[in-house]
Amino acid sequence: MTKRALERLAEHLTLGGVLGTLRDDHGGYDLLDHRKQGEFHHDVLVRVTLRGGLEGDVLLVSTNCNGGVKQVACFADVPTHDALWHERCPDNEEFQAEVLPTRFGEVRTVHWFDPCGLLLDDARSELKEEHRARQRGGGWKMR
Repeated sequence: MTKRALERLAEHLTLGGVLGTLRDDHGGYDLLDHRKQGEFHHDVLVRVTLRGGLEGDVLLVSTNCNGGVKQVACFADVPTHDALWHERCPDNEEFQAEVLPTRFGEVRTVHWFDPCGLLLDDARSELKEEHRARQRGGGWKMR
């Protein structure tokens, strides 16, 4: 059941659409965290009020810089930043090998691409070199 519920959320393809559906169909949500890795990846973590077909109540909505949904996943508990990124990019030694909480399902959308490319030293940036700094794990942030 979780897979179909995640597909229904992800089909909106925008963060606003997903959050609106959580409000309308799941009784709302609590924002737990918003994490950025580089300029072009956001992880938004929410706890849904009513599960409505989801096995867990913690949702991860990963988006691009424009709020386009790349991934929606359902967890038993809040995953750490390092656990998510270690799973995504296991060869990146800057992310500690932490265990993810139980994941009940995930859906990737047409916006999905390998996020490890965002972490390379020559990764694309919209920030001028003198105005950016490298994040731990890779990717760029404002100085």
